[in-house]
Amino acid sequence: MTLEIIDNKELTRELINDKTAILDVRAKTEDGAQIDIEVQLTNQHNMDKRTLFYWGKLFNEKIAKGEDYKNLKKVITINILDFDYINLDKFHTKFHLWEDEEKDYMLTDLVEIHFIEVSKFNRLEKKNLKQDRLQRWLTFFNNDISEEKLKELMKMDTDIKRAEERLDYLSSDEKTIEIYKAREKSLHERANMINSAKEDGRKEGIIQKENEFIKNCLDQGLSVDMICKITGKSIDEINKIKKLLN
Repeated sequence: MTLEIIDNKELTRELINDKTAILDVRAKTEDGAQIDIEVQLTNQHNMDKRTLFYWGKLFNEKIAKGEDYKNLKKVITINILDFDYINLDKFHTKFHLWEDEEKDYMLTDLVEIHFIEVSKFNRLEKKNLKQDRLQRWLTFFNNDISEEKLKELMKMDTDIKRAEERLDYLSSDEKTIEIYKAREKSLHERANMINSAKEDGRKEGIIQKENEFIKNCLDQGLSVDMICKITGKSIDEINKIKKLLN
């Protein structure tokens, strides 16, 4: 089966700094089936709804007004996620329209939705690279892949060999190197922001609990001096918290 790339989102500086970190590629098979491939690094907690929205958009846009519904083509959405999302142990899940009780009866094959969770794949203790092509590609895309493992994959799969040769060529391109470094910097800064936010959240939680404890002490009629001895805070600090609570 041949595959034609009909649209892809170029990695630009604007996209580098996009917090949602979504890349997508549109493709078409020789029989007219539409494929939407999305790569998402950050969990926005909406991938189920998002993939249905874009599936519907692709499904509808390929038929003209008044055209026969039988001309509608299959739409496949593939979501490659760098986080856990589907509440199943499998790293690759695939969804169709099945009848609720008669599980073997599919309404139509025009709907096909895939979720590939890279984080789950990376945690697999046993991998079957020889027989599973998807596992080979996910291993190839791993940033920490060793030179030995890469050579092994290239021997197993000629497509991976061609992809690696193409990447070697791009790695000498100045524009590609510049974009790659900018993307790495953006991801690093975002990770720092998330960690800082978590730390701030922990500190805020501690402060809130301390204030609640002091409020309970005041409600029970304990003196400011006594609360200072219990909490280790100064009189000024307790009075400021008391004023804030009032």
